[in-house]
Amino acid sequence: MQPTSSEPRPPAATVRALLAEDRPLVMGGFYDGVSARLVNKAGFPITFMGGYAVAASLLGEPDIGILGQAEMVATVQRLCPHVVAPVLVDADTGYGGTAEARKTAELYAAAGAAGLFLEDQVWPKRCGHMAGKEVVPADEWLEKLAAVLEVRSQTDLFVVARTDARAPAGLQEALARGKAARDLGVDAVFVEAPQSVEELDRIAEAIPGPKIANMVEFGKTPLLPPDELHARGFDLIVYPVAAVLAQGKAVEGIYATLMAAGTTEGSSQELYNFGEFNDLMGLATHRRAESESSDP
Repeated sequence: MQPTSSEPRPPAATVRALLAEDRPLVMGGFYDGVSARLVNKAGFPITFMGGYAVAASLLGEPDIGILGQAEMVATVQRLCPHVVAPVLVDADTGYGGTAEARKTAELYAAAGAAGLFLEDQVWPKRCGHMAGKEVVPADEWLEKLAAVLEVRSQTDLFVVARTDARAPAGLQEALARGKAARDLGVDAVFVEAPQSVEELDRIAEAIPGPKIANMVEFGKTPLLPPDELHARGFDLIVYPVAAVLAQGKAVEGIYATLMAAGTTEGSSQELYNFGEFNDLMGLATHRRAESESSDP
């Protein structure tokens, strides 16, 4: 049934509607309660929850397959209610075989995700901009994608097919996998870690339909402005680690100040105002609820 004008549009449908506007869509990456509130405040049209940042913030571990399905699902359940814009979530390899990939998609949909990224790495996977990646046979990945697309037909998800084949098997293999995923019917294709503008152009020329550009600071892919990426053929532009890298740098700095001076006096410009931070966390909403519940 199509939503009426009074009904909210499902999140996956919102992503597709935004893509139809034919403009670059920058996705802010978030990973914990504070960044969820902030990504919402910033007003991104679409947001992204990535495994790299969740592994770092939740576990204090690198993105090398230590973070599992249970932790990611719990994080989606916990954080999606704080974010107004559609949330696309990193599903890594699906956390197992075809049945596990299908279950991951079902759990993400039930938790409120608009969609997911499903990749073709061998588990335990690695961050796409790390060395030492391996990929499974293309047919194995496509089988998982087909299972996730079955879930899409029941719950509606925005399905992104991510291939990491560029590093271990070459760009031509990555392009072939991307085209095969497109033929399967995925919503968007993501060829991870191209290493030059020329490679970005080859991806855009070879694979029709919506495509992801992954902008990882200090990573393997050139950082280009959104308008240029869109002109080159990329529609969804994700910044998955900018916030967690910024957080790490800022917290490291304030800890160094505290250790050196024994106080944060004089560093107020580096800190969120206490009252404004309470506002950001929704304290006023809780106070109103408390007041209403105590009214006779």
